Amino acid sequence: MDTKSTAPLIRFVDLWKSFGAQPVLRGLTLEAGRGEVLFIVGTSGVGKSVTIKHVVGLLRPDRGEVWFDGQRVDTLDERALAPIRRRCAMVFQAATLFDSMTLVENVALPLRKHRRLRGDELKAEARRRLSQVHLDEFADRLPSEVGDGVKKRAAIARALTLDPEAILFDEPTTGLDPVSARRIDALIRELADTLSVTAVVVSHDLVSINNVADRVALVYRGVAHAVGPPAALAASDDPVLRQFFAGSSVGPMDTPGF
Repeated sequence: MDTKSTAPLIRFVDLWKSFGAQPVLRGLTLEAGRGEVLFIVGTSGVGKSVTIKHVVGLLRPDRGEVWFDGQRVDTLDERALAPIRRRCAMVFQAATLFDSMTLVENVALPLRKHRRLRGDELKAEARRRLSQVHLDEFADRLPSEVGDGVKKRAAIARALTLDPEAILFDEPTTGLDPVSARRIDALIRELADTLSVTAVVVSHDLVSINNVADRVALVYRGVAHAVGPPAALAASDDPVLRQFFAGSSVGPMDTPGF
């Protein structure tokens, strides 16, 4: 049996992280499989974004381990992290595009830096990446000339330029109108299904969770409180899960110490 193909691509093992005197993660253990769409959910401030930033070394754990494709990454220095960052891209909540450059010029930046493409080859590859996120007609527009949903898809196109095995999405639909949000949902699902890209998505968007996720991990009091398919978690009698999926404002999640 090919054990590598069945092993998880990303693993968090007993992850602890505090900021000053404020503990955030308190022994979180979680894994994401290859080609899986895993949503990390929970209330604001619970440590969802903190968790995924450990994969690419933007944060270092106080205790615990972070693994990518069988390699422990939390102990790597900046130089050793560079190959991991090429294999595991991150799309931030803000699109972080350069306003003075067209969308195709923004997407071309990592192609020029990391793949040393130039001239017509560079332009063609950047346009191909925009085509992958269905933005052919917007290639020559400036960020100021398009909506937030188009900017977010352009950021995803830029993340795809180095053919990553995983993409970490930090609140990808926050601030978007419903139509744009659903387009982002469909794109995340498409990337997993057609390119076998592992997607780890930080979100509290229940529509996205129900439409896109293979599995959901609800973070509560610093650990992965429950992990499973969204329908199974939504049907659970667990009061923490029931509150989250019902969108209630009172209940276990509001108790002191959360």
